[in-house]
Amino acid sequence: MKIQNIIDRLEHFAPVVYQENYDNSGLIVGDSQAEIKKVIVCLDCIEEVVDEAIAQKAGLIVAHHPIVFSGLKRLTGKNYIERVVMKAIKHDIAIYAIHTNLDNVQVGVNQKIAEKLGVVNTRILDPKSESLFKLVTYVPHDYTDKILKAMFDIGAGHIGNYEECSFKHGGTGTYKANAQAKPYKGEKDVRHYEPEDRVEVLIPLHLKSVAVSALKKAHPYEEVAYDIHRLENMNSILGAGMIGELPEPMFENDFLTHVKEALNTGCIRHTAKLGKKVKTVAFCGGSGSFLLPKAIAGGADAFITGDFKYHQFFDADKRILITDVGHFESEQFTIELLADYLMEKFPTFAVLKTKVNTNPVAYF
Repeated sequence: MKIQNIIDRLEHFAPVVYQENYDNSGLIVGDSQAEIKKVIVCLDCIEEVVDEAIAQKAGLIVAHHPIVFSGLKRLTGKNYIERVVMKAIKHDIAIYAIHTNLDNVQVGVNQKIAEKLGVVNTRILDPKSESLFKLVTYVPHDYTDKILKAMFDIGAGHIGNYEECSFKHGGTGTYKANAQAKPYKGEKDVRHYEPEDRVEVLIPLHLKSVAVSALKKAHPYEEVAYDIHRLENMNSILGAGMIGELPEPMFENDFLTHVKEALNTGCIRHTAKLGKKVKTVAFCGGSGSFLLPKAIAGGADAFITGDFKYHQFFDADKRILITDVGHFESEQFTIELLADYLMEKFPTFAVLKTKVNTNPVAYF
């Protein structure tokens, strides 16, 4: 299989355009057109994982965290980043990262945490704005349904729990074709009046160019009139963190025990217990302390994430139970998430989960 085939599926799952601007998701090392027989999925692409790929004859490593965040000026092997890149290149192993784009999609890292914790009725904690566009076009009455179908088929018109959402309004369009034109209706050099519908549909950022192509292909006019407007509306299925509810309220000690067991962590750092049951839980894989205000505003009784600094614990201010489970621990099930997805899409292809523990933090 070509590496590009796997990339296409991964980027359908978590489009790269949704990564944060500091990130470096995508193909980092390798030729997308190369043929491979196996892929290894990991959280961090360290040297031991590359060695594992060599031993398993896997031509691609899919990692959550990018091995390269900023530009490399030299490849001399002076640090683990350069050594990983050099070894991968030497052995024709490609490295692909799917990081904050996988964090931000609704079915990504945080939904997997919800599954492990048994949290239900989930929603995005901090939805993204300016990731939605409105496409407006004008269509002859007889073609309205065809245009809408073309839009819906590529995934446009999705709002929260609703699909195939659109708006149309009737009117009259005019045009006068010149001598070189091939008009849909009417005579050349004569103004034509055509009954039309104004059709509006929402499109997410990653489908903008796809939607325009689909519109032009389905539209009967030689020259298609359309507008695309960026919206400030929040995208309810895209953003950072997640919030939901436990099936039943839990006493704080029981909740902490549940989190420790469900997320397989050897240590939990937390703020003072508040003497109340935990029902609403916010969580974010990785470093999510920046979402604490959102968790409090969302009415969460507890917030689960990693990498809280000492002074940040004071920000709980007796309003929420901060539960720091560790960065690796909060994201470790991303390996399972990606492997299961790839095995579903490529059931006859060899998808391996790394056996290397890449957690750089140990507990004594």
